[in-house]
Amino acid sequence: MDNNDHHLQSYQSESDKNSCKGTRRRGKVLEDAILEAAWKELCDVGYNHLTIEGVAARAKTNKAVVYRRWANKPALILSVLRKFVLPLYPKEVPNTGDLRNDVFFFLHGIAKPLQIIGAETIHRLMVDLGKDKLFSIPQIMNLKKEDKLTAAMITILKNAEMRGEVKLEKISLRIISLPLDLLRYELLTTHEPVSDKIIHEIVDDIFMPLIRHNQ
Repeated sequence: MDNNDHHLQSYQSESDKNSCKGTRRRGKVLEDAILEAAWKELCDVGYNHLTIEGVAARAKTNKAVVYRRWANKPALILSVLRKFVLPLYPKEVPNTGDLRNDVFFFLHGIAKPLQIIGAETIHRLMVDLGKDKLFSIPQIMNLKKEDKLTAAMITILKNAEMRGEVKLEKISLRIISLPLDLLRYELLTTHEPVSDKIIHEIVDDIFMPLIRHNQ
């Protein structure tokens, strides 16, 4: 994988301690064992070299069992990311008392799991899923509606309005969604994780000046 291997490794599950070796696994127990195996394969060999056969061997099952549950590698890896990475996304909207910091920490909270996934996996998933799925990884991983992210930005701005920092009615929806759009642009057009430097540029060089201009 890319330079994010050590991040991936740090989030590996401990389920090996509860191995079902010697028993016939069914249902969720079997599915969890396959997902665990796929996660470890992703960590060890990377998306490009991961195979269904390799996952099946690590899970001590056969590839037909895997294919009965997931039609192909991208579908399997999406399930892996939902199980191991999606829970890392921020569940609360930052409210630090400062608009600039709130937006920065919000974008950082979105970008950090993407860094854990790694650029290789993100881009290969986008290619394998096809052009109709070229959205942000959070959306691909079933954050239901991309509007949830925009709604979080609106909440951040409403909190700022209550503190007297902004007048929300003067800020267009295009500006509100701009930080997310720029984050998505970085994801779609580069082969590097979104760094804190890039987030600083999005917030300090683009978003905050626009907010001030529209007050």
